[in-house]
Amino acid sequence: MNKQIVIIGGGASALMLASLLPKKSATVIEKNAAPGAKIVVSGGGKCNITNAVMSPDFFLADTSFVTPALEAFNEKDLLRWLKRRGLEPVLKKGSQYFCKESSRELLSLLQKESRKQTFFYSETVLSVNKREGHFYIKTDKRMLTADAVMVASGGLSFPRLGAGGIGYEIAGHFGHNIVKTAPGLVGFTVQKEQFFFKELSGASTEVVITVNGQKCKGSLLFAHKGISGPAVLDASLYWEKGKMEIDFLPGFSWESIRKSPKQLSSLLPMPKRVTKAFLLQLKLHDKTGNRITDRELLILKGLNHYSFAPAGTFGYSKAEVTKGGVDTTEVDSRTMMSKKCEGLFFTGEVLDVTGRLGGYNFQWAFSSAASCARFFTGRQR
Repeated sequence: MNKQIVIIGGGASALMLASLLPKKSATVIEKNAAPGAKIVVSGGGKCNITNAVMSPDFFLADTSFVTPALEAFNEKDLLRWLKRRGLEPVLKKGSQYFCKESSRELLSLLQKESRKQTFFYSETVLSVNKREGHFYIKTDKRMLTADAVMVASGGLSFPRLGAGGIGYEIAGHFGHNIVKTAPGLVGFTVQKEQFFFKELSGASTEVVITVNGQKCKGSLLFAHKGISGPAVLDASLYWEKGKMEIDFLPGFSWESIRKSPKQLSSLLPMPKRVTKAFLLQLKLHDKTGNRITDRELLILKGLNHYSFAPAGTFGYSKAEVTKGGVDTTEVDSRTMMSKKCEGLFFTGEVLDVTGRLGGYNFQWAFSSAASCARFFTGRQR
């Protein structure tokens, strides 16, 4: 292969691309002094690589767009690829695959596999133009010429790790529509009615959140700014404005509560201080279950359908991903190449594809990179 390729970005998708492309065919430009900054901090330093339960249903995206890439290089393919190179992720939380010791295991493997390419670190891409079939990539240090450009620059989340909007600027320059971006997998701030949530900081409880027809199950963590935790982060993918419904007592049976001599703060399956805070808000006393009235029981059952309108989110600085991005209707789902500019490709988070918690965003980074690389190599794996 004689084509020269420039990859913009040094994260998971960019490193996988560099690993899969032929030797000395690509130049990787990364604005940080080292690659994989988000890989290192992901999953509390353990990095949730992928999930055994993989489906387009776990993505906020056009199903017809994400399906070809997820099928062509799925979670099993990824795990095999990693295993052949000495990394065997461990299964945790039922279906989630993590690095055994540290996220640096994954980063080290990707660095090793991609070192056959040229890397420029601490270098910022300023613009990309195309003339007479060639791309001209201007950085703050040099001008590069390429036959193809892969934009794997990520989104806007974690600006302290070097995140920026260059990928969207490049896409816009070539006529692409950018679906409105917003923080994703992020906590919610609260309005005055829920200020008491802040006083419960550090407590967590299992919930089911319903937002825009989607159900998000898991723990809710009360925080200084509002609420966070897995269920909340997933819910943030589907919330734009307005109310959502939180079931604070999912699957709880109310049948036996009227016969119990125990206090409500002990009967309800939430931390005691959380239960007491809700009782105070509901203007109910912490009495024994066998003493509550029909009216009080009806009020309590409202905890199964707690209506809540966030004030906003914690913002990009706390968001794990960016919702929105390059409009996928303008990108070939089999190759990730722009339909507007031949030789221009987009992979990973810069696209309007966002996965739930659980390794889905890393899988998308790797699957989309594999689709892109396959265009040049013609190989399935």
